[in-house]
Amino acid sequence: MDKAQIKEFIAKRVAKELKDGDIVNLGIGLPTMVANYIPEGVNIFLQSENGFIGLGPAPEAGKEDKHIVNAGGQPVTILPGGAFFDSATSFGIIRGGHVDVTVLGALQVDEEGNLANWMIPGKMVPGMGGAMDLVVGAKKVIIAMEHTQKGSPKILNKCTLPLTAAKQVDMIITEMGVMEVTDKGIVLKEINPEFTVEEVQAATEAKLIIADDLKPMEI
Repeated sequence: MDKAQIKEFIAKRVAKELKDGDIVNLGIGLPTMVANYIPEGVNIFLQSENGFIGLGPAPEAGKEDKHIVNAGGQPVTILPGGAFFDSATSFGIIRGGHVDVTVLGALQVDEEGNLANWMIPGKMVPGMGGAMDLVVGAKKVIIAMEHTQKGSPKILNKCTLPLTAAKQVDMIITEMGVMEVTDKGIVLKEINPEFTVEEVQAATEAKLIIADDLKPMEI
């Protein structure tokens, strides 16, 4: 798979984790693609920390409204019944535990469920944004990312970059597999049939626990 296919594959698998009626926050980058693959019959409410709930798909070219953008600044639409509100209300929703699922990208994740996704020391960054609040406030935290960065593992024994939050990640979904973070470590629950367990482990610094009922990934 090329890079575009990898991102599409991950987004499609993440979408299967969303349930009817869920309030979902999608991080910028790959996670925003999840909205394109919501299963038929599943209706979710997309929340954006800049003050929307009920976001719809990207608008047609030429029909963008500069006042309706997601947290990443991308033009979006708002569905019937959607709402606009201020930042204080938006973060009240997040910090109050009303977001069912947040899907975020990551620079690093480790076997304790620690997450580093906001900065690399010495590089310019726009700021943490809402990630710190989302990973603590959401009921379920899913990390959607490519398994490695230029061949280097991103799933580590211990994060080396500044943390966004500690021990908050519930699930990691990459092009290689679906992993659950438990108090015993990272459990490989599903594997992409294009890879062997040995190949997935070789691309992962943390020691994986292989589920007894390991299943093939399906999208």
